[in-house]
Amino acid sequence: MRHKRVVIIGAGPGGLAASLLLAQAGLHVTVLERLPRVGGRTTTLEAAGFRFDVGPTFFLYPQVLEAIFEAVGRNLWKEVELVRLDPQYRLIFGAGGELNATPDLDQMERAVAKICPSDALQFRRFIEDNRDKFREFKPCLEHPFHGWRDLFSRRIAALLPSIRPWLSLDQELGRYFSDPRIRIAFSFQSKYLGMSPYRCPSLFSILSFLEYEHGVYHPIGGCGAVTAAMARIAQEMGVDIRLGEEAREILFDGRKAVAVRTDAGVHATDALVINADFARAMTRLVPDHLRRRWRDRQIAGKRFSCSTFMLYLGIEGSYDHLAHHTIYLDEDYRRNLSEIEDRHVLSQAPSFYVQNACVTDPSLAPPGMSTLYVLVPVTHQHPNVDWTLERERYRTLALNRLSMIGIRDVEERIRFEHIITPNDWDRDYEIHRGATFNLAHSLSQMLHLRPRNRFEDLESVYLVGGGTHPGSGLPVIFESARITSRLLVDDLGLSCGAWEPAADAAEPAALGGVR
Repeated sequence: MRHKRVVIIGAGPGGLAASLLLAQAGLHVTVLERLPRVGGRTTTLEAAGFRFDVGPTFFLYPQVLEAIFEAVGRNLWKEVELVRLDPQYRLIFGAGGELNATPDLDQMERAVAKICPSDALQFRRFIEDNRDKFREFKPCLEHPFHGWRDLFSRRIAALLPSIRPWLSLDQELGRYFSDPRIRIAFSFQSKYLGMSPYRCPSLFSILSFLEYEHGVYHPIGGCGAVTAAMARIAQEMGVDIRLGEEAREILFDGRKAVAVRTDAGVHATDALVINADFARAMTRLVPDHLRRRWRDRQIAGKRFSCSTFMLYLGIEGSYDHLAHHTIYLDEDYRRNLSEIEDRHVLSQAPSFYVQNACVTDPSLAPPGMSTLYVLVPVTHQHPNVDWTLERERYRTLALNRLSMIGIRDVEERIRFEHIITPNDWDRDYEIHRGATFNLAHSLSQMLHLRPRNRFEDLESVYLVGGGTHPGSGLPVIFESARITSRLLVDDLGLSCGAWEPAADAAEPAALGGVR
């Protein structure tokens, strides 16, 4: 009997996770990756002895990937060395004060009290309420939403009082904390989704909860070490990973995907998984007339996340006083976000994030040196900003802003430098509009309103990654791989085996909705 074949376009974290699960199910899996390395945005930049994460710089809620590794007979903790950080990060407020965010809840309560004693009294209530919220909502993150009828389930109805979809994330935090700095401390995580807490749905208060409940981890070697380990295991399982082989065209029989053409040849497939940026893959690889809900004009009308201006700096010496993660939040944080999301202009006093990973992981730099990773949130590509003109000016501005966290001599100590602008994200990483966090996570673009894991416009086509349900961020991208892989394996009449979902974790529709 012929093994059924699956082609995966893209060797990002979602595509690699899916390749592990699909190979475990007995499928012949080929992964096509345009770049000469695996990882997509979760890859490693190596130069002059320095190593940088290109995109994500920390690992949150490892339970999902731990379960994927277990399903294929591996142990995540043995394959990748993960260091739990304490403090998780240091927040410096332009309005005054700072906060070392620690998973030690007693210590965190005292730290909050130094800024606002009355808010410290609400910290435990916030954690406990979000523990309940996450437990109740978790099944919705683990299963597909095939259509609007799936919203009318007993589980979803029971969730409404706790997720309060009529509130923004900032409004939700206002139920606990009066000081705007403390609200930002527990809501800035919406930037992991590329959104403002003043627009992000209140559901995502679970993001900060997950940090305190389950930890923020640094993988030794960077997050790229995680995807490298996944690729190694996939190849050991027989997955054919083809680097530097770009998908040029998807071949269809009607609306059914039957093959993928590259410069090296044609790869026939019984099912296709797309891990490439959703909007870019659709507009380049799928003829517009084959799509229904997601034609070019509909994609053009969607809301996309912000982008990022990136500096990767190899530094002479080290900044031992600087935390592993430092986030500077400008005094007018709301204005910063409006400039990004509404006005689409470059802020002259932006908030920013710095990773000083060598305080935890000296292997990332040559002896006597260290790395700095600087991220400034900016608008996705927009006519208001010409990066060919702004690139050098914004580099200077970003370097000068580092003085806000106590770094004043960085320019003279730079021994290696690499810059990525939204133009570069678009051109070099094939990210639509350079929107590094994909489609925004507004209520109108969540659950069944996001492109679905079993892609609704085509046959035998499945999606993984930040552009599908459940959304952006490494844990939910890995969850998308589990959801999609289960659907694909079931559609091909095979068994998930060891990674079959638990019997009490039924899909939303099975809990009262109509398929």
